[in-house]
Amino acid sequence: METTGTRQQPNSKWKTSASMLQRAAQSLTGGVSSPFRAKAPVPLYFKDGVGARLLDVDDNWFIDYTLGWGPNILGYKHPELIDAVRWAAEGVHDYGAQHEMEYLVSEKIQSMVPCAERVAYTSSGSEALQIVMRIARAATGRNLILKFEGHYHGWMDSALISYKPSASDVGAPESPNMVLGSKGQVANSKDNVVVVRWNSAEALEEALQRYPIAAVVMEPVLCNSGCLPPLPGYLEKVRELCDAKGTLLIFDEVITGFRIGLGGAQGFFKVMPDLATFGKALAGGITLSAFAGRKDLMELMLHGGVSFGGTFNGNPIAMAGAYATLNVLERGALWEAAKMGAMLMDGIRDIADRHQIPLLLTGFPTAFSFHFTKRAELKDYRDTFDDDANVLRRFVMAMINEGINVLPDGRIYTSAVHTENDIQETLSAVEKALFQATM
Repeated sequence: METTGTRQQPNSKWKTSASMLQRAAQSLTGGVSSPFRAKAPVPLYFKDGVGARLLDVDDNWFIDYTLGWGPNILGYKHPELIDAVRWAAEGVHDYGAQHEMEYLVSEKIQSMVPCAERVAYTSSGSEALQIVMRIARAATGRNLILKFEGHYHGWMDSALISYKPSASDVGAPESPNMVLGSKGQVANSKDNVVVVRWNSAEALEEALQRYPIAAVVMEPVLCNSGCLPPLPGYLEKVRELCDAKGTLLIFDEVITGFRIGLGGAQGFFKVMPDLATFGKALAGGITLSAFAGRKDLMELMLHGGVSFGGTFNGNPIAMAGAYATLNVLERGALWEAAKMGAMLMDGIRDIADRHQIPLLLTGFPTAFSFHFTKRAELKDYRDTFDDDANVLRRFVMAMINEGINVLPDGRIYTSAVHTENDIQETLSAVEKALFQATM
């Protein structure tokens, strides 16, 4: 990913965005609200969007596959989401107390998500992961959390470990190094974490034999590091190994929740965790995350001494957005998003095959990634070290120039409002961008 310090000089196509960035940098750190957004040709400023398309301040239209980094599963200006948020905005914005929409949304989640005996809310996925780890430690009386290389569970000190370590930092496969993800992160963040390679039942079994683990946490599909799927039978084996050791299983479904299926990855793969976190697609772009799980675990926050709170938890505007979004997805919109995504994936593979371009697509129809690699399969984070990062960078830049907005890591999200015309236009752009990136 390019940063503000290495960004290419923008051409006149992005002139207004470049000017706005220069002004913003005088008051907003780096001119962006999240450093992840600092990308070539310039962090684009947008002024409008409708359906699956975005309009930037230089009047360039894009078919958008970033969807706000995942949340906007209904696209932009979906009428039911607008009506719901307008209704809530005309009322009280935050009671700091109970209201009907909280349990209506919770009941809706219970009807969809297998593990959701009880539900609670936060404002961000990072917060949700912190509280489920706290619950796991309280429930088991153990301190250690086991996570996997390449998996992202938020930016806080206790979770940002071995997220995207370099090839020179990872260490031996059988005993991976624990790599801090940020300067300023305290070294003892590693004291309560164990890191192993993903998709290896043997590595997990050895760690569970060696350490008293409170919980195993994972992205059930590794969306943040290349959209890598679990190997057949792997999730089932993880569940079995956790049960044998009295270790809890946590699924980080911030991305997969309400996107891979209405029941999340746990419903799709039919493997139920003890606790799970959700966000992004949950409220269609309104700020909301959630966590859910077994009743006995969740109610430790009431009767078991586990502290949790938040002024904006379950606020009316966010809950109204979630209720509308879940209703739309349940009526078939998620199926439409998957249909369009499958069409796009098939078309891209056909183009790459015809032009003999070494390209691997991984993930599922509503969230997948490009890998310019000669590998036939990617099993874990370390396999992505063989990706050609330079070709990917050129491809992403070419796609933006062709009017297709994708994430800087080559990730694609499809929405319920992408159309067959959008897909065909995108495939035409993909063919041009692949040629430009690999010539």
